[in-house]
Amino acid sequence: MMGVGKSTIGKKLAKKLKRKFVDIDKLIEIKERNTIKEIFENKGENYFRKVEKKITLKELKKDNLVIALGGGAFLNTSIRKEIKNSCLSFWLDLSISSILLRLKNVKKRPLLDEKNLTESINEIYSKRKKIYNESNFRIKCNSMNKDETIYKIIKLYENSRNQI
Repeated sequence: MMGVGKSTIGKKLAKKLKRKFVDIDKLIEIKERNTIKEIFENKGENYFRKVEKKITLKELKKDNLVIALGGGAFLNTSIRKEIKNSCLSFWLDLSISSILLRLKNVKKRPLLDEKNLTESINEIYSKRKKIYNESNFRIKCNSMNKDETIYKIIKLYENSRNQI
C-alpha cells in the first residue's frame, strides 16, 4: 500500500542484507523521464501498469535484490505469480489512520483524491487487502519502528531460508 514505507524499509533492509535495492517506481520514472503522477496524467493508468509490469518482471528475474514494488504492482496477476514462484514477499500493513497521517500533504500520488483523502485511501486499501494477503508474510507495522520492522523481516526471511 502506498505510504507504508516500502522504499525506506527496503533501502535499510538491503543495506543490512548486503543486497542491491531496487525501487520499481523510481526505475519507471527514470525510464519514462517523468514522475509517476505525470505518467498517469499524460498517458493514463493503463500505460503506467504496462510499463510497471515489464520493468517489474525484468527485475524479478535478477538475484539478490530487495525490491520495493509500487502499491498496485502485486495486484497484477503476472507479477504476483512470478513473485510467488521466485521470491519472498512481505506486506507492510499499516493502519489507515497512520497512512492518512503520512499522506495528508503529499501531492504526488495519482490515485488519491486530495479532497476526499480518507475516503480515497479507505477505498484503495479495501480493494487491495485481499490480494496483499497473498504475500508470504504480513508485517503489522503500527506498533513497530523502522528498525523493528527490518529485524522482523530479516528473521522471517532467515527462518524461511532454513526450511528449504
